[in-house]
Amino acid sequence: MEVILIQDVAKLGYKDDIVKVKNGYANNYLLPQGLAIIATPSNKKVHAENVRQQAFKEEKLRKDADTLKAALDGKTVRIITKVGENGQLFGAIGNIQIAEALKEQHNYDVDRKKIVVDGSKIKTVGNYTAQVNIHKDIKAQVNLEVVSE
Repeated sequence: MEVILIQDVAKLGYKDDIVKVKNGYANNYLLPQGLAIIATPSNKKVHAENVRQQAFKEEKLRKDADTLKAALDGKTVRIITKVGENGQLFGAIGNIQIAEALKEQHNYDVDRKKIVVDGSKIKTVGNYTAQVNIHKDIKAQVNLEVVSE
């Protein structure tokens, strides 16, 4: 029996794959769990159209991500914060502060969850590098400069 996978299934295939499986596996597991649909000719046509539209949307997202990467790569973000003795910060600088500084200084709105700093948090004054995960395989490097008030 041929089925179209709706979700990724371990050791079988990925979403939108058309795979051939045994009737019992399809009828007793894949179909009731909502992991697949039967690959009838009409479902195959709908699937082909959905894959085509998905590819078009993915291409547009990739182009937007490339332009954002070109704009962000190599930018320096200056973060001014209160510092105690020995260059130690009061608290730490995390993704939220970096995202806010990018918005204020360079007018780029980046989701804070997509920012990864060298260490987990910045706790001293100095220069750091942050990676912005824009798309699955498109990443930009941003330089951070942490200075005292």
